Amino acid sequence: MNQLVFIHNNQPVTDSLTVAEVFEKRHDIVLRDIENQITKLQEAGEKEFSLHNFEESTYTNERGREYRKINMTEDAFTLVAMAYVTPEAMKMKVKFLQEFKRMREYIQNNKVKVLDDRTALIQSLKLTAETAEKTDQLEKTVNLQQQKILEIENKVDEQITLTSGEQRRLQKGVAAKVYELSNIPEERSRLFRELYREIKDRFGVASYKDVKRKELQSALRYIENWVPRRVS
Repeated sequence: MNQLVFIHNNQPVTDSLTVAEVFEKRHDIVLRDIENQITKLQEAGEKEFSLHNFEESTYTNERGREYRKINMTEDAFTLVAMAYVTPEAMKMKVKFLQEFKRMREYIQNNKVKVLDDRTALIQSLKLTAETAEKTDQLEKTVNLQQQKILEIENKVDEQITLTSGEQRRLQKGVAAKVYELSNIPEERSRLFRELYREIKDRFGVASYKDVKRKELQSALRYIENWVPRRVS
């Protein structure tokens, strides 16, 4: 059995593949159940909820072929799993929810550790600055180091990819475009695959997550103006 809950974009999520395996359902059936919930949310005026809690993604099978899957937050999983009511399914839902709680605690504890390490580093730097002699040579060295840091930062900026928040902006743009083009779940699945594939081709990346940060606006405009090859 796969890990029930994993960390993605610094939050605990599960995915349609894991749900299909644990609840012993075909993956296409689970995808259909998820699509039904997304449609109901749209009809209820809860489009923002669906965009924030359901995320289109892909996986590669043992033959190296890429297929669609959907990541879900705890709230999204709860909605989808409501319909699974057998005694065994209820046990599995409890395990999922316990694992979501454990992952949330893990993330929170990890954040506390990072903050503690950052505070210790700042205090160490302050102590060094207070005890260092302010000689001309030291100032020249610092200035030279700052110049090198700026040069490095400029080079890094040219290569840096999207942050998790910017990835969600791109995902929202894709979802908005697909839902604008079709209200048929099967057609939406095809459009999602086609648009993500064309984004990768257009920007020369292996995944939409690898789009360069400086190209985000171009990617969003490309999505907004995208026209599929065929729409039924």
